[in-house]
Amino acid sequence: MRLLQRSLVARIIASLLAISAMALVSIAVTMGVAGSSQGDAAAINLAGSLRMNSYQLVAALQRYDRAPAAERRARVEAIAGRFAERLDSPELTGALPEADDHQLQAQYRRLKAHWQDQLAPRVIAALDGQAVAIAPLNRELEGLVDEIDRLVTLLEQNSEAKIRLLSALQILFLALTAVVVAIALYDIRYNLVRPLHQLVVLAREAGRRNFGYRTRLAGSDELALLGRTLDTMAAELGASYAELEERVSRKQQELARSNEAMQILHDGSRALYGGGNDLCASAAPMLRRLEDLLGIGPIGLSLHDPFDQREVPILATHSRSRPTYCRDHDCHACLIDPQPLELSERGDAECLLLPVSVGETLLGTLEVWYPTAAPLTDSTRRLLYALTDQLATAVYLQRRIEEEQQVTLMNERTIIARELHDSLAQSLSYLKMQVARLERMQAKQMPRETQAPVFDELRGGLDSAYRQLRELLTTFRLRLDGPGLQSALRETTLEFGERLGFPVELFFDVPPHLLNPNEEIHVLQVVREALANVHKHAQAHWAAVTVRFAQARLGVMIEDDGIGLEDDRSPPMHYGLVIMRDRAETLGGEFEVRNRDAGGTLVAITFPPQTARLIAQQPAEPALHLQPANRDPAG
Repeated sequence: MRLLQRSLVARIIASLLAISAMALVSIAVTMGVAGSSQGDAAAINLAGSLRMNSYQLVAALQRYDRAPAAERRARVEAIAGRFAERLDSPELTGALPEADDHQLQAQYRRLKAHWQDQLAPRVIAALDGQAVAIAPLNRELEGLVDEIDRLVTLLEQNSEAKIRLLSALQILFLALTAVVVAIALYDIRYNLVRPLHQLVVLAREAGRRNFGYRTRLAGSDELALLGRTLDTMAAELGASYAELEERVSRKQQELARSNEAMQILHDGSRALYGGGNDLCASAAPMLRRLEDLLGIGPIGLSLHDPFDQREVPILATHSRSRPTYCRDHDCHACLIDPQPLELSERGDAECLLLPVSVGETLLGTLEVWYPTAAPLTDSTRRLLYALTDQLATAVYLQRRIEEEQQVTLMNERTIIARELHDSLAQSLSYLKMQVARLERMQAKQMPRETQAPVFDELRGGLDSAYRQLRELLTTFRLRLDGPGLQSALRETTLEFGERLGFPVELFFDVPPHLLNPNEEIHVLQVVREALANVHKHAQAHWAAVTVRFAQARLGVMIEDDGIGLEDDRSPPMHYGLVIMRDRAETLGGEFEVRNRDAGGTLVAITFPPQTARLIAQQPAEPALHLQPANRDPAG
C-alpha cells in the first residue's frame, strides 16, 4: 500500500490490472451463467412435453376398451414409458439445482411423486384390466398438469433469474470498471497531467533563462520527486547562472582593465624608449597610472650595481623625498603626490619582489606593495611580469646605449689618432728629417744652391701636410655632421665634381646601419684617395663611385675613363695606393687596382661588414624569481 501511495506508475498499473481483472471476472461469470443456462430451454420444452404426454396417456386409457387389447396395452405402455423416460431424462434433471431445498427441486420431487403415487398406479391398474373412472382420472390429470405447469413456471423463473443475475453482474462490473476508470483518470489528471504541465512550463522557463519558476509539487510519487529535483536544479542553475554572469562581468572588467593596463604599458614603452635617458620621468607616470588602475602601490625600483653587489633605489612612487642618487633635481616625478602611502606601517599590506633581469643578468628589483585584503590576481601578476620585462629592456638598452656611446667615442678617437698617424704624422716626420738635413747643411756652411732642393722639399712637404690636414678635417666634418655614409659620399662626389669639372656619379645600395663608424671612415677615405688620384693623374672626363652590398660582402668601386695605368700592377712605392691597400687589409678584405676594359682605371675593395649588435644574444629561458614578503621598503 505504501508503494502504491508513493508510485504513480504502480497506481496506473494497479488501475489497469483492476480493470483487466474485472473484465476477466465478468467474462468468466457470464460464461458460467451462460453455461448453467445452456439446458434450460431444453428442460422447459421437455417439461412442456410431459404435459402433452399426460393428456395422451389419459386419452389412451379412456379409449382402452374400444381397441384391441394387445394394441391398447402396447400403446399405453409406450406413452407411460415415454412419460417416465422424459421425467427422468438428464435434460430435465440437469436443469434442476443441486440444492435439495431449492423450490424447483422440491417441485420436481412432488411431480415425480404425483406420477409415481397417483397416476402411474391407475395406469398399471388399467393395464391389468381394471375399469378406469373418468372423473378421478381427470382430477389426477389436472393435478399432474398443474404440477407440470408449476415445474415449467419454476424452470422459466430459474432461467429468467439467471439472466437477471447475468445482467446484474454485468451492470455491477460495468459500474466497478467505471469507478476504477474515473479514479484512474482523476489520478492521471491531478498526479500526471498537471505535474507534467508544470514540468513543461519549468523547462520552457529554464530555456528562457528564467530560473525563478518552481513547480512546488507535493506528494511522494515519481513526478513529485522529479519536480522537487527540477526545482532544486533550477535553483542551483539560477545561482550558477548568476555566478557565471558575475564571473563574466568580472572577467570583462578584468579584461578591460588588462587592455587599459596594456595601453599604459604601450604608452610607457614609447616614453621609455623615446624619451631620452631619464628613466624616472619616463617610468614614474606609467607606474602611477598602473597603481590607480590595479589598486596597488606604492611601487619602488632599485637598480643592481654589479661592482659592489648592492641595490640602488632610483625610483619610488608616493615617496616622501627624492631618491638618494637622484641626478636631476628639476624633475619632480617622485614627488607629485604630497600624501605618501603608509600601508607598510599599518601592517595591512604585503610586498611582492620581482627581479628586473635580462636572461641571467640581474639589472634590478621591482618592489610592489598591495593590500592584504585584496591579493593580486593572476592577470595582475602577468601584467607586473610584463612591466618588469619592459623595465628590464629599457634599463638594459639604456646601459648598452651608454656603453656603445663610450665605445663609439673611443673608436672615433682611435680613428682620428690612426688617421693622423698614417697621414699627417708621417708627413711631419718627413719634414722633421728634412729640417735636420738642412741644419747639417747649414752647419757645414754649404752653398745656398746645395740647400735649395731641401727648401723645395720642405715647401712641398708643408703643402702636402696642409692638404692632408684639410682632407682629414673635411672627412671628419662629413662624418660628424652628415646623417650617414651615403650623405658623406654624396658631398664627396660633389666636391670632387667641382675639382674635376664634370659630375661624379654615385651608385649606393647598402642597408641602413650596416657599417660601424670605423668601417664608414675607411670606405670614405678610400673613395677620397681614389678620386684624388683621378684628379691628379687620370686626365679623365667621367668618373663613378659604386657602393653595393651583396652576398654578405660590401663592394666599393671607383672608376674613370682616363689614361689608366702602364700595366695592371700598381706602382710599388705609391703612397696613396699603399694606404688604400692597408685600409682594405684592416677591414679584412681585398684590394684591387687595374685598367678597365673600356679604358681608364678601376679601384675596388671588398670586405665583410662586422656590424656590432646593440643587444647581445641571451639565454632562451629568463630567470624570474618571485619573493613575496612583508618587509619595510626602506630595508
